[in-house]
This record gives sequence, C-alpha cells and structure tokens, in this order.
Amino acid sequence: MIIKRKDGYHVISEKNRKNLGGPYKTREEAVKRLRQVEFFKHRGMK
Repeated sequence: MIIKRKDGYHVISEKNRKNLGGPYKTREEAVKRLRQVEFFKHRGMK
C-alpha cells in the first residue's frame, strides 16, 4: 500500500502497517518499490 505523508510517499504493508520503504519524492518511485516487494513476496523459496 502506498500512502502520502508530509515528507513524501511511503510503502507500507497492509497487514501490520510495517514500513517497507520510503520516503520517495514521487509516486512512481514508490510504485517501483511496491513491485519489488510483491515480486519477492510471491517468489517463494525452493
């Protein structure tokens, strides 16, 4: 989830509100980080 705060955009988890990145100056940077987090979350370990 991406939220806007005074210092910029932050990527936080929806479940427990943990900070996953930020602050980012633009929303595009925050979206890029969110994609990275989702990639590794769904990648799975074998």
